[in-house]
Amino acid sequence: MAMSQPPEIPTTRLRLLAPGPSCAEAYRRFYTDAAASAAYGGPLTAGQADARLAKDVAAWTQQGFGVWAVQRREQGDIIGTCGFWQGPGWPRELTWWLLPEARGQGYAKEASQTAIRHAYDVFGWAAVETYMEDANHEARALVVRLGGQRVDRRVFPDGKERDFYRFPRPVGG
Repeated sequence: MAMSQPPEIPTTRLRLLAPGPSCAEAYRRFYTDAAASAAYGGPLTAGQADARLAKDVAAWTQQGFGVWAVQRREQGDIIGTCGFWQGPGWPRELTWWLLPEARGQGYAKEASQTAIRHAYDVFGWAAVETYMEDANHEARALVVRLGGQRVDRRVFPDGKERDFYRFPRPVGG
C-alpha cells in the first residue's frame, strides 16, 4: 500500500500527524539530548536530527508506512513519534520516542495501541512486531503492557542479538 502522507488519527488525548517542519524543534530536543536518545543512536547534532526528520517524512512515500508525529490535543505540542520503521536489512518494527517531560503519562501506550490497530485494520498487515536492545527496560515494559509476546531471539544486521515480539490483533472497536 503506497501512501505519500499518513492519515491524521485522533485518540483520546493525542493526534497522530504527518511528520513535517512543525516537528523540527522536538526532533532536535530529543536527538541532541544524550540521555533521552541513547536507545535511538543519539546524541546527534541538530543537523543530524533534521536529517532523521527528513527520513521519517520520506518513509511514507518510499515504504508506504512510517512514524506519525505525536501531538497532545489539548496543548497542541509535538511530544514525540510513534509508528513503524524499517531500515535496509532490518525487520519492520513498531517504534516510538517521547520527549522526557512527556514520559510516564501513558502517551506512548495510547499512540502505540492506535498504530498497532491501524497496521492490522488499514494496512492489512498479518503481523505487527518490535524489538529492542536488552538494556532498554522501559521499552520492554511497554511492549508487555501492550500485549506483546516474545516469539524468538534474533541476530540483527548490526550483529547484536535482540528479543523479537509480536503484538496480537486488537479485538473490538
